[in-house]
Amino acid sequence: MSEETLSPEQLVQIDYTPSKKNWLDPTVEFRKGTYCYSGVAKHVKYLDLPNPREWQPTDSDWKLPPDWKQIILDGMKERLEKYRSFRLFMDICVRCGACADKCHFYVGSGDPKNMPVMRAELLRSVYRRYFTAAGKLGKLAGARDLDEGVLKEWFYYFYQCTECRRCSVFCPYGIDTAEITMIGRELLNLVGCNINWVIEPVSNCFRTGNHLGIQPHGFKDSMEFAAEDLEEITGIKIEPPINKKGAEILFIIPSADYFASPHYYTLLGYMLLFKEIGLDYTFSAFAGEGGNFGLFTSHEMIKRLNAKIYEEAKRLGVKWILGGECGHMWRVMHQYMDTMNGPADFLEEPVSPLTGTRFENALSTKMVHICEFTADLIKNNKLKIDASRNNHRKVTFHDSCNPARALGLFEEPRYILRKACNYFYEMPENTIREQTFCCGAGAGLGTDENLEMRMRGGFPRANAVKYVHDKYGVNLLSCICAIDKATLPTLMDYWVPGVEVGGVHELLANALVIEGERERTTDLRGDEMEQSGAETTDA
Repeated sequence: MSEETLSPEQLVQIDYTPSKKNWLDPTVEFRKGTYCYSGVAKHVKYLDLPNPREWQPTDSDWKLPPDWKQIILDGMKERLEKYRSFRLFMDICVRCGACADKCHFYVGSGDPKNMPVMRAELLRSVYRRYFTAAGKLGKLAGARDLDEGVLKEWFYYFYQCTECRRCSVFCPYGIDTAEITMIGRELLNLVGCNINWVIEPVSNCFRTGNHLGIQPHGFKDSMEFAAEDLEEITGIKIEPPINKKGAEILFIIPSADYFASPHYYTLLGYMLLFKEIGLDYTFSAFAGEGGNFGLFTSHEMIKRLNAKIYEEAKRLGVKWILGGECGHMWRVMHQYMDTMNGPADFLEEPVSPLTGTRFENALSTKMVHICEFTADLIKNNKLKIDASRNNHRKVTFHDSCNPARALGLFEEPRYILRKACNYFYEMPENTIREQTFCCGAGAGLGTDENLEMRMRGGFPRANAVKYVHDKYGVNLLSCICAIDKATLPTLMDYWVPGVEVGGVHELLANALVIEGERERTTDLRGDEMEQSGAETTDA
């Protein structure tokens, strides 16, 4: 943390007093720590996106195209005709305020324009002005002209939304504010207003198959290095299959699993599990990224990025697809994949080769979540687990936004954790499952220059962790999202020191008793662990 960063005691002094400034005034201050840097021109150009140039949000001149206003309005018109939900969401909000205090950015900042209803109103006011009779006749019902001030306001607030959809859970009309943010960002991209933490990963993914820009030989080296680590820890030799034609299952993971920490320990967990059960699977260097940053750019970009998964499944001749611990990957898979990239009629219905369980929920996409797969193994007594090996961990679980609210994956990860850990504790009920709070740094906002807003947005989640940390001594926050694993450690260091972050399959692998393993004295991180053979208990 830099010297300029506010202390937690300072940051928690949040003023919820309504602003005296008229909400129609679009003026915003791009203050250090509250915005993300712009997309670098070479990445914008590589993706063939409009208006690549060097600029920053703090510049007075954003170097917009001469006809930028017409481009935006034409883009809005096209999307109103293409997406019925967009027009519906623009028309039906009654400003009841049910969503107002549900956004982590509003709770953490006190800025009324971070209320979901108000953030949507920034776009809705322009819709009214140009696409409704009342707005065209006069500036009635909150209609606003589109000018550069409004455009900059859009950029500021649509990149202070993580598309977590918590607000939508409470909306009596079912308005999906994340869809509004997605449209807002699409319109900004039409004139070249984007952020680099989204554009660069997308560019890298097209070039090398993953968001981090790792070349195929680097991917192979990372997997082999992980196998060597596992052999040193467990004595078990593993040869990770890569681009293996004719494998039964294609396994897709986020690239952070083979490059970043603490994600890496989750990768070790997958590999150890698959070795123990003898799974016939393969990784892919081409489809080496399940995460889809297109979700934060445009619907078209979602489709372009996601296409490689089905392409690789077809090339390798697998039967079905298994997906790892990732967040936005699963909103795309569950809610967009079938219509955008399907039908996947060249694949078979997913059936566990160990238990015979038919994953009928994945009949359409042919893609199963790793937690569903593993929970089924445990339920059918296919794994030997010694939960006492995790006795040095007191664990809670963060429902990652997209697997929770987009996939409905609530119980499977908890089932695994309760079997693999003797000490598991839930955070308060209104902060988990459907009502889970976001990490505060998803949707491309997990950048260092955006640190203050990350800490503000993550405050509600951190506050719930602090509750179980203080009450039960929780020292590990488990989750199933690559972005969470990247951003929550900083959040914990800031708000709840002493709490580490890890994956579900990391903890499973710690507890997994493997045939032929050497005596285990440390967990996957090298920390000493107990071996009392205690049975699992639910807390």
